[in-house]
Amino acid sequence: MNNLYLTGLPRLRHLLTGLLLLWLVATTGWAQITPDTTKLPPVGVDRRTDSLSSKHSRVIADSVLKQRDSVFYSGLKRRMYKHRLTRQLYDAVFHDVYNSQQSTGEVSTIEVNPFKDFEGRVIGDIYIRRLGVFGQSVYDTLRQSDNWLERTANKLHVNTRERVIRRYLLFREGDALNSTTLRDNERLLRTTTIFHDARILVVPRTGSRQFVDVYVITQDVWSLEPNGGVGSLTQFNIGFDQRNVRGLGHQLFAQFAYTGTDPRQQAEYQSRYTIPFIGKTFVTAQAEFLYLRDLKQGAIRLYRPFITPDTKYAGSIELTHTQINSRVVMRDDSVEYIPLRYNYSDVWFGRSFRLFFSEGDSSVRGRARLILAVRNTNYQYLWRPPVTNDSNQLYQNSRTTLFSLGFSRRKYVRDVLIYGFGRTEDVPVGRTVSVIYGFDNAELGRRTYVGLNYSQGSYIKNLGYLYGLASLGGYIRSATVQQGVLSFESNYFSPLLPTGWGNMRQFINARYTTGINRFNNEYISLSSSGSGINTDGIGINNDALRGTRRLVLNIENILFSKLNVVGFRIAFITFANLGMASFPEKPLLQSTLYQGYGIGFRLRNENLTFNSFQIRLSYYPNIPNNTIPFRQAFEGVPALRFRDFDQSAPQIIPYQ
Repeated sequence: MNNLYLTGLPRLRHLLTGLLLLWLVATTGWAQITPDTTKLPPVGVDRRTDSLSSKHSRVIADSVLKQRDSVFYSGLKRRMYKHRLTRQLYDAVFHDVYNSQQSTGEVSTIEVNPFKDFEGRVIGDIYIRRLGVFGQSVYDTLRQSDNWLERTANKLHVNTRERVIRRYLLFREGDALNSTTLRDNERLLRTTTIFHDARILVVPRTGSRQFVDVYVITQDVWSLEPNGGVGSLTQFNIGFDQRNVRGLGHQLFAQFAYTGTDPRQQAEYQSRYTIPFIGKTFVTAQAEFLYLRDLKQGAIRLYRPFITPDTKYAGSIELTHTQINSRVVMRDDSVEYIPLRYNYSDVWFGRSFRLFFSEGDSSVRGRARLILAVRNTNYQYLWRPPVTNDSNQLYQNSRTTLFSLGFSRRKYVRDVLIYGFGRTEDVPVGRTVSVIYGFDNAELGRRTYVGLNYSQGSYIKNLGYLYGLASLGGYIRSATVQQGVLSFESNYFSPLLPTGWGNMRQFINARYTTGINRFNNEYISLSSSGSGINTDGIGINNDALRGTRRLVLNIENILFSKLNVVGFRIAFITFANLGMASFPEKPLLQSTLYQGYGIGFRLRNENLTFNSFQIRLSYYPNIPNNTIPFRQAFEGVPALRFRDFDQSAPQIIPYQ
């Protein structure tokens, strides 16, 4: 829609940082290398008293002894610390990597619920411990940073307020302790955008066999992300993304762009304000406004998801007004811009029921749920091209009502170094089955919709994690299927492979999609940006890579290195993107196999809200009308999320 979305980080800052990193690593080896400590206990943690392994926990047991960083001076650090000037330079530029569970992967070996020993006890007091953004860790809360830059940043950042953190808690004083609820609450805190990591500790009260106290430890991310870019005095954009306004948990995004040479519209701006978890309702409110060159939109939303497997009610309300110049590539490869203006409304409600097992059964089978949901969407066009049975069917007015009946069973396994660079990651394990049925009261005639989804994912011993999704759906009118879709998706990642340079993983993603009696000019594309598992295509944009059927295979190898520069962890990548697309007149397997190969590296600081960003060199040998087979890119990479096994609003199976 607009290139404002592509400017998450300043291009100039990206370029300068990348050149600095390349020079430091390639010419002087000035990147700090940390030893492989994946098999060592975290510093400051007595494993005999840590609540993650024993019920005899002390208050903040893993912070009894204050210690210096467990990674002591490399040869470079010893040399640079001989002189005051070089010592200050080192402290300002380099960042020590700690031997903690969160950075070494030891947390992946702890899969016994740490709260089971306290099941049924009465929760006495709940204490909140808020850590600084930099230097500390939820696994070693007494650690302090010796870096003046980090200490200054901690003072500038406003930590999330205690009363806000308490709104995220699923338990309160006086409740009987439910071990599963506490485990879910840790995951909920970690999945919010305002926290880098979170941990809950249960401490028995001295002299009491009934009461326990609960300590909730949170560590914020640095919440302010500036963004923008400058092409000239008459072409620039500037903005920011504040993920935690004044410690309230609110989010504010705003951006302004100016192009003085564009006769259509010189100034563009957009903004979005989000208030998560209002009160204790777990309802999130959001307002969004866009005034872009080809898109004008205003929207308000209220939504509450099934935040845990035990959540009973979920739903949302959305109202949107949109004016857009829709870019459509025709079958003859010509491009048309179709002006549209419409109102859109979306309302859904869902109810979850426990299946088969008693309330006290907190095992995987006890988390099985039956979920019923209903949804109503309405498109009302105010400005559009003429709509007939043979043309522009996509733009017909419609009111769709959908019902879904679903089964969900899920739990979460803690792991690290998958999509993150050291933070605790909660990997979903489970399965879902859902059936969708409904009616589309469309302008060109009433249609019935039927859809089916099945997904499953789990760890396979010694082989890694495998996820699969199969979907089939379409409209039925006069015994004929319209706008049907059949799709399969599979995602795999291997176990961590320790090497002398760091930890390595392999990723394989495969997707197949075919359309059934789609409307004219409905198609799917192999075009995309990004690379490897960070794309839903082959990593290049080209209007010729289209069809009604598509097969994509993304293969990526990531080496999570021990290098750490300016607080950024570095991962080296190699990837291969393969894809085929065809229209009905040609079998898919007889179409051209388009290819993309590349190498590069990604950088990420988990304490910042910034996207990962990467430098990559790619080779595309057989892309139509592509005169430059080699491409280089310096770009932001949004963080990937796992496919979960929760159920949400009934939806039309997407054709994408």
